[in-house]
Amino acid sequence: MLVTDTEFVQGFIRLTDDAFRKGWHERNGGNLSYRIKDEEIEAVKDQLAQPKEWLPIGVSVPNLANEYFLVTGTGRYMRNVILKPEENIGIAKIDAKGENYAVVWGLTVGHHPTSEFPTHLMNHSIKKELTNGVNRVIYHAHPTNIIALTFVLPLNDKEFTHELWEMATEDPVIFPEGIGVVPWMVPGGSEIAKATSKLMQKYNIVVWAHHGMFCSGKDFDEAFGLMDTAEKAAEICVKVRSMGGKKQTISDQNFRDLARDFKINLNEDFLD
Repeated sequence: MLVTDTEFVQGFIRLTDDAFRKGWHERNGGNLSYRIKDEEIEAVKDQLAQPKEWLPIGVSVPNLANEYFLVTGTGRYMRNVILKPEENIGIAKIDAKGENYAVVWGLTVGHHPTSEFPTHLMNHSIKKELTNGVNRVIYHAHPTNIIALTFVLPLNDKEFTHELWEMATEDPVIFPEGIGVVPWMVPGGSEIAKATSKLMQKYNIVVWAHHGMFCSGKDFDEAFGLMDTAEKAAEICVKVRSMGGKKQTISDQNFRDLARDFKINLNEDFLD
Protein backbone atom coordinates (compact mmCIF):
# COMPACT_ATOMS: atom_id res chain seq x y z
CA MET A 1 0.00 0.00 0.00
CA LEU A 2 1.28 3.44 -0.92
CA VAL A 3 1.85 5.91 1.92
CA THR A 4 -0.81 8.19 0.43
CA ASP A 5 -3.38 5.36 0.43
CA THR A 6 -3.11 4.57 4.14
CA GLU A 7 -5.98 5.42 6.45
CA PHE A 8 -3.94 7.82 8.58
CA VAL A 9 -2.72 9.82 5.58
CA GLN A 10 -6.20 9.92 4.09
CA GLY A 11 -7.58 11.17 7.42
CA PHE A 12 -4.88 13.84 7.50
CA ILE A 13 -5.73 14.93 3.94
CA ARG A 14 -9.45 15.04 4.70
CA LEU A 15 -8.90 17.40 7.63
CA THR A 16 -6.76 19.77 5.56
CA ASP A 17 -9.37 19.87 2.78
CA ASP A 18 -12.35 20.31 5.12
CA ALA A 19 -10.52 23.07 6.99
CA PHE A 20 -9.55 24.92 3.83
CA ARG A 21 -13.18 24.86 2.72
CA LYS A 22 -14.12 26.36 6.09
CA GLY A 23 -11.95 29.38 5.26
CA TRP A 24 -9.45 28.81 8.06
CA HIS A 25 -6.34 28.58 5.88
CA GLU A 26 -5.67 31.57 3.68
CA ARG A 27 -2.56 31.22 1.52
CA ASN A 28 -0.05 29.10 3.52
CA GLY A 29 -1.68 29.82 6.89
CA GLY A 30 -2.06 27.08 9.50
CA ASN A 31 -0.46 23.68 10.01
CA LEU A 32 -1.18 20.14 11.17
CA SER A 33 0.80 17.27 12.67
CA TYR A 34 0.02 13.70 13.65
CA ARG A 35 2.09 11.35 15.85
CA ILE A 36 2.04 8.14 13.85
CA LYS A 37 1.26 4.81 15.50
CA ASP A 38 3.90 2.06 15.45
CA GLU A 39 1.76 -0.28 13.37
CA GLU A 40 1.09 2.47 10.83
CA ILE A 41 4.81 3.07 10.39
CA GLU A 42 5.47 -0.64 10.03
CA ALA A 43 2.97 -0.79 7.17
CA VAL A 44 4.89 1.81 5.13
CA LYS A 45 8.45 1.39 6.39
CA ASP A 46 9.69 0.04 3.06
CA GLN A 47 8.77 3.39 1.47
CA LEU A 48 10.62 5.56 4.00
CA ALA A 49 14.11 6.85 3.30
CA GLN A 50 16.96 6.45 5.75
CA PRO A 51 17.60 9.71 7.64
CA LYS A 52 20.30 11.64 5.79
CA GLU A 53 20.25 15.11 7.28
CA TRP A 54 19.38 15.64 10.93
CA LEU A 55 18.19 19.17 11.67
CA PRO A 56 17.79 20.74 15.13
CA ILE A 57 14.23 21.02 16.41
CA GLY A 58 15.12 24.01 18.57
CA VAL A 59 13.54 22.43 21.64
CA SER A 60 14.19 19.18 23.49
CA VAL A 61 11.42 16.54 23.50
CA PRO A 62 13.04 13.35 24.86
CA ASN A 63 9.74 11.51 25.31
CA LEU A 64 9.22 11.75 21.53
CA ALA A 65 12.56 10.09 20.72
CA ASN A 66 12.42 7.82 17.66
CA GLU A 67 8.79 8.75 16.96
CA TYR A 68 7.46 9.58 13.49
CA PHE A 69 5.24 12.54 12.63
CA LEU A 70 3.12 13.33 9.60
CA VAL A 71 3.27 17.11 9.18
CA THR A 72 2.43 19.89 6.75
CA GLY A 73 5.33 21.67 5.04
CA THR A 74 6.65 25.16 5.46
CA GLY A 75 5.19 27.62 2.98
CA ARG A 76 2.77 25.02 1.66
CA TYR A 77 -0.93 25.70 1.03
CA MET A 78 -3.64 23.59 2.70
CA ARG A 79 -5.69 23.75 -0.49
CA ASN A 80 -2.96 21.85 -2.34
CA VAL A 81 -2.53 18.95 0.09
CA ILE A 82 -5.35 16.93 -1.46
CA LEU A 83 -3.95 17.55 -4.97
CA LYS A 84 -0.27 16.73 -4.39
CA PRO A 85 0.26 15.16 -0.95
CA GLU A 86 3.94 14.29 -1.41
CA GLU A 87 4.81 17.90 -2.23
CA ASN A 88 2.92 19.43 0.68
CA ILE A 89 3.13 17.02 3.59
CA GLY A 90 5.82 14.69 4.88
CA ILE A 91 6.92 12.21 7.51
CA ALA A 92 9.65 13.30 9.91
CA LYS A 93 11.53 11.06 12.32
CA ILE A 94 12.79 12.33 15.68
CA ASP A 95 16.28 11.23 16.73
CA ALA A 96 17.20 9.11 19.75
CA LYS A 97 17.66 12.18 21.99
CA GLY A 98 14.54 14.07 20.94
CA GLU A 99 16.59 17.02 19.75
CA ASN A 100 16.74 16.66 15.95
CA TYR A 101 14.52 15.51 13.11
CA ALA A 102 14.96 14.14 9.59
CA VAL A 103 12.44 14.02 6.76
CA VAL A 104 12.01 10.43 5.57
CA TRP A 105 9.07 10.77 3.17
CA GLY A 106 7.36 13.55 1.22
CA LEU A 107 7.94 17.32 1.39
CA THR A 108 9.42 17.11 -2.09
CA VAL A 109 8.85 20.85 -2.48
CA GLY A 110 10.21 23.05 0.32
CA HIS A 111 11.77 20.01 2.07
CA HIS A 112 11.01 21.25 5.61
CA PRO A 113 8.11 20.88 8.04
CA THR A 114 6.08 23.93 9.06
CA SER A 115 7.97 26.67 10.87
CA GLU A 116 5.67 25.90 13.82
CA PHE A 117 7.12 22.38 14.12
CA PRO A 118 8.85 23.18 17.45
CA THR A 119 5.51 24.33 18.89
CA HIS A 120 3.79 21.21 17.58
CA LEU A 121 6.43 18.91 19.07
CA MET A 122 6.44 20.61 22.46
CA ASN A 123 2.66 20.20 22.60
CA HIS A 124 2.83 16.60 21.41
CA SER A 125 5.33 15.99 24.20
CA ILE A 126 3.00 17.49 26.81
CA LYS A 127 -0.09 15.69 25.54
CA LYS A 128 1.67 12.34 25.19
CA GLU A 129 2.64 12.52 28.84
CA LEU A 130 -0.72 13.83 30.12
CA THR A 131 -2.89 11.40 28.14
CA ASN A 132 -0.67 8.32 28.36
CA GLY A 133 -0.13 8.53 24.63
CA VAL A 134 -3.79 8.86 23.62
CA ASN A 135 -3.62 12.35 22.07
CA ARG A 136 -1.89 12.27 18.68
CA VAL A 137 -3.02 15.37 16.75
CA ILE A 138 -1.95 19.01 17.04
CA TYR A 139 -3.79 21.39 14.74
CA HIS A 140 -3.27 25.12 14.13
CA ALA A 141 -5.64 27.26 12.06
CA HIS A 142 -6.72 30.87 11.51
CA PRO A 143 -10.47 30.83 12.18
CA THR A 144 -11.91 34.26 11.39
CA ASN A 145 -14.30 34.82 14.27
CA ILE A 146 -11.93 33.60 16.99
CA ILE A 147 -9.32 36.04 15.71
CA ALA A 148 -11.89 38.85 15.60
CA LEU A 149 -12.85 38.24 19.24
CA THR A 150 -9.24 38.60 20.38
CA PHE A 151 -9.59 42.30 19.52
CA VAL A 152 -12.63 42.85 21.77
CA LEU A 153 -12.62 40.25 24.55
CA PRO A 154 -10.26 40.35 27.54
CA LEU A 155 -7.23 38.19 26.78
CA ASN A 156 -7.50 35.94 29.80
CA ASP A 157 -8.59 32.31 30.02
CA LYS A 158 -11.62 32.77 32.27
CA GLU A 159 -13.41 35.60 30.48
CA PHE A 160 -12.66 34.30 27.00
CA THR A 161 -13.88 30.82 27.90
CA HIS A 162 -17.01 32.00 29.72
CA GLU A 163 -18.06 34.14 26.77
CA LEU A 164 -17.79 31.17 24.39
CA TRP A 165 -19.49 28.78 26.82
CA GLU A 166 -22.51 31.10 26.82
CA MET A 167 -22.90 30.96 23.04
CA ALA A 168 -24.31 27.41 22.78
CA THR A 169 -25.39 24.78 25.27
CA GLU A 170 -23.04 22.13 23.87
CA ASP A 171 -19.91 24.27 24.19
CA PRO A 172 -19.11 23.58 27.88
CA VAL A 173 -19.73 19.88 27.17
CA ILE A 174 -17.21 19.91 24.29
CA PHE A 175 -14.49 21.89 26.09
CA PRO A 176 -15.35 21.71 29.83
CA GLU A 177 -11.76 22.45 30.91
CA GLY A 178 -11.92 25.81 29.10
CA ILE A 179 -9.69 27.63 26.64
CA GLY A 180 -6.24 29.10 27.17
CA VAL A 181 -5.21 32.45 25.71
CA VAL A 182 -1.69 33.47 24.68
CA PRO A 183 -1.19 37.24 24.23
CA TRP A 184 0.32 38.35 20.95
CA MET A 185 3.79 36.90 20.37
CA VAL A 186 6.03 36.45 17.34
CA PRO A 187 5.11 33.03 15.86
CA GLY A 188 7.50 30.26 14.93
CA GLY A 189 9.96 30.51 17.82
CA SER A 190 10.69 28.80 21.11
CA GLU A 191 9.03 31.46 23.29
CA ILE A 192 5.55 31.06 21.83
CA ALA A 193 6.09 27.29 21.84
CA LYS A 194 6.79 27.40 25.58
CA ALA A 195 3.81 29.67 26.28
CA THR A 196 1.49 27.40 24.31
CA SER A 197 2.72 24.17 25.86
CA LYS A 198 2.30 25.64 29.34
CA LEU A 199 -1.39 26.23 28.61
CA MET A 200 -1.73 22.84 26.89
CA GLN A 201 -1.04 21.28 30.26
CA LYS A 202 -4.53 22.49 31.24
CA TYR A 203 -6.49 22.85 28.00
CA ASN A 204 -7.01 21.20 24.61
CA ILE A 205 -7.70 24.56 22.94
CA VAL A 206 -5.31 27.50 23.02
CA VAL A 207 -5.99 30.83 21.31
CA TRP A 208 -3.16 32.96 19.94
CA ALA A 209 -4.30 36.58 20.15
CA HIS A 210 -4.75 38.26 16.74
CA HIS A 211 -3.45 35.12 15.05
CA GLY A 212 -5.41 31.89 15.43
CA MET A 213 -5.95 28.79 17.52
CA PHE A 214 -4.24 25.51 18.47
CA CYS A 215 -6.18 22.33 19.26
CA SER A 216 -5.10 18.91 20.52
CA GLY A 217 -7.10 15.73 20.07
CA LYS A 218 -6.80 11.97 20.17
CA ASP A 219 -7.56 11.80 16.44
CA PHE A 220 -8.37 14.00 13.44
CA ASP A 221 -12.11 14.12 14.17
CA GLU A 222 -11.60 15.31 17.74
CA ALA A 223 -9.05 18.00 16.85
CA PHE A 224 -11.16 19.29 13.94
CA GLY A 225 -14.29 19.14 16.10
CA LEU A 226 -12.72 21.28 18.81
CA MET A 227 -11.67 23.90 16.27
CA ASP A 228 -15.08 23.84 14.60
CA THR A 229 -17.03 24.09 17.85
CA ALA A 230 -14.97 26.96 19.27
CA GLU A 231 -15.11 28.86 15.97
CA LYS A 232 -18.90 28.43 15.72
CA ALA A 233 -19.24 29.76 19.28
CA ALA A 234 -17.10 32.74 18.25
CA GLU A 235 -19.28 33.30 15.16
CA ILE A 236 -22.41 33.35 17.33
CA CYS A 237 -20.70 35.78 19.69
CA VAL A 238 -19.78 38.12 16.84
CA LYS A 239 -23.38 38.05 15.60
CA VAL A 240 -24.83 38.65 19.07
CA ARG A 241 -22.55 41.63 19.57
CA SER A 242 -23.48 43.01 16.15
CA MET A 243 -27.17 42.82 17.14
CA GLY A 244 -26.67 44.94 20.23
CA GLY A 245 -25.40 42.39 22.75
CA LYS A 246 -26.96 39.81 25.04
CA LYS A 247 -30.44 40.35 26.47
CA GLN A 248 -30.43 36.96 28.19
CA THR A 249 -27.91 34.17 28.53
CA ILE A 250 -27.00 30.84 30.16
CA SER A 251 -26.34 31.39 33.86
CA ASP A 252 -23.60 29.84 35.94
CA GLN A 253 -26.24 27.76 37.72
CA ASN A 254 -27.43 26.55 34.31
CA PHE A 255 -23.84 25.49 33.59
CA ARG A 256 -23.69 23.58 36.87
CA ASP A 257 -27.00 21.84 36.07
CA LEU A 258 -25.59 20.91 32.65
CA ALA A 259 -22.42 19.53 34.20
CA ARG A 260 -24.42 17.45 36.65
CA ASP A 261 -26.75 15.92 34.05
CA PHE A 262 -24.04 15.33 31.43
CA LYS A 263 -21.55 14.14 34.05
CA ILE A 264 -18.77 16.47 32.94
CA ASN A 265 -16.06 18.08 35.06
CA LEU A 266 -16.72 21.72 34.28
CA ASN A 267 -13.92 24.08 35.26
CA GLU A 268 -15.36 25.75 38.38
CA ASP A 269 -12.59 28.36 38.33
CA PHE A 270 -14.36 29.90 35.34
CA LEU A 271 -17.71 30.23 37.13
CA ASP A 272 -18.68 32.82 39.73
